[in-house]
Amino acid sequence: MTSLLSAPTTAPPADPLVVLDPRTGEVVSTIRVTTEAECAEAVERARATARGWARTPAAERGAALRAAADAVRAVADELAELTTRETGKPVDDARGGVDAGIGTLEQYAELGPVHGGRTLNGGWSALDVMVPQPRGVAVVLTPWNDPVAVAAGLLGAALVTGNTVVHKPSERCPATGRRFAELLAAQLPDGVLQILDGDATTGAALAAAPVDVVAHVGSTATGRLIALACARSGAKALLENGGNDPLVVDEGVDPGWAAEQAALGAFANAGQICVSVERIYVHAAVAEPFLAALTDRAREWGERIGPLVDRRHRDHVDGHVRAALAAGAQVLTGGTVPEGPGAFYPPTVLAGCGPRMAVLREETFGPVAPVRVVPDFATALAEASDDAYGLAATVLTRDMGHAQEAWRELPVGAVKVNDVFGGAPGGASHPRGASGQGFGYGPELLDEMTATKLVHLGQAPDPGRGA
Repeated sequence: MTSLLSAPTTAPPADPLVVLDPRTGEVVSTIRVTTEAECAEAVERARATARGWARTPAAERGAALRAAADAVRAVADELAELTTRETGKPVDDARGGVDAGIGTLEQYAELGPVHGGRTLNGGWSALDVMVPQPRGVAVVLTPWNDPVAVAAGLLGAALVTGNTVVHKPSERCPATGRRFAELLAAQLPDGVLQILDGDATTGAALAAAPVDVVAHVGSTATGRLIALACARSGAKALLENGGNDPLVVDEGVDPGWAAEQAALGAFANAGQICVSVERIYVHAAVAEPFLAALTDRAREWGERIGPLVDRRHRDHVDGHVRAALAAGAQVLTGGTVPEGPGAFYPPTVLAGCGPRMAVLREETFGPVAPVRVVPDFATALAEASDDAYGLAATVLTRDMGHAQEAWRELPVGAVKVNDVFGGAPGGASHPRGASGQGFGYGPELLDEMTATKLVHLGQAPDPGRGA
C-alpha cells in the first residue's frame, strides 16, 4: 500500500491544512498539501502499473474488494467517529454512510467479474463482439458530506474494472478519506491505488494530468473546471455536481405528512446531502396548514441535526437567508446564527420567497426550506423545471395523472413521487445541466469506467484455395 508520495519539488511547500471539529472548533487533523511534482509522479506510477492490473483476472479484483469490505466493517465505528469529528455529521448518520460503503464494495465485488459486453449476429464464419476494457488511469476526487459511501462507489467501480486510481479525498475530511482508502489499498498490489492529500490546487493538478478518467463528486464550479481540463486532455469526465432539487406539494395531500417529507428532505444531515430539498412549491389550497406544520417540524429538527461542515460554509448558507429577507421573504423559524463554538445553524423556514431569489435559484446546501406558494400544479411544475440544475426532484400528490406528467416533464435525473428519499438499491441516473454528466452509481457505473472495443474476428482462407 502506498502513502503520500515524497518526490522532491522546487516549489515552496504550501501551508498545512487544518481541519476543525465543526461542533467545538477544536483541531481534528492537519495535512500537508501534495505538490504538483508529487501529483505527476503518482500519475506516472499509476500508468506504469495499469497494464498489470488490467490483466489481473476479474475474479481476483473482485476478491480484493470483498476483503476490503471486511476490513472496513472491522473498523466501522472508528470511521464513523472520525467522520463525525471532521464533518459534524451525527454519528448514527455517519455509521449509516460507512455501512452503505461496505455494501457498495460488496456489490461491485460481485458485479465486476460478470461485467461484460455482447456478441453480434454477423457472417457464419466470423465472430463480432463488443468488449469492455479498462480505461487506464482514473483520478477520483470525493466530497466531504458522505465520504465513505461516495468513495466506495467510485473507487470500487474503477478498481474492479481494471483501472488504476489516484485518489484525493476532500480537504474537509482528509483523515476519514485517507483511513478508508488505505483499508482498500492494503488489499491491492502496490501502486494500484494511491492516496494524495491536498486542497483545490491538488485536485486541479490531477484533473489536468495525462489520465483517462476524472471522476468527481462536488460543487458545480469545480465540476466545470474539471470538464474544461478533460476537454483539453481527452480524459473522460464523470461528474456529479451540485443540485437545487425542488419539492412540489400538490393540492389534496395531507399537509402534515407533506411537511414531514419536506422537513426530512431539507434538514437531514443539516441539508448537506446532494439530493436535499432546496426549494418548495406548495399549492395555495394547502399552503397555510403546510407552512404551519413545516414550522413545527423544523423546530423539532433543531434538536436532531448537527452543525454545518465549517463556518465558511455557514456564512454561505446564512448569506442566502439574509439576501432572501432583504428581498421580502419572511422567517417563520430559525434564520439566526447561534452564539457559541462550532458551525451550527438552525433549521430555517422561509415564506414569501420570490422566483429570482438566490435561495431558490442557487444551491444553498444547508438546513433551509424556502417556500413559494403557487396557484396550481401546472405553475409548480413550470417553476420547478425552470432551473440550471438537474439532479433530482420530488412530487407529493394523490393525482396519478399529475405524477405521470411530473416525472416525464421535470428535466432532472431522478424523480421521486411521494417519498423524498425513496429508491431501490442500485438505482442510477444521468444528472442534467449544471448537475453533471454520466452515471455515478449502480451497475451502470461499471460501464462509465470502461471503454467498449468492437472486435470482428474473420476467418482467413486456406493457402492455395484463393479468396
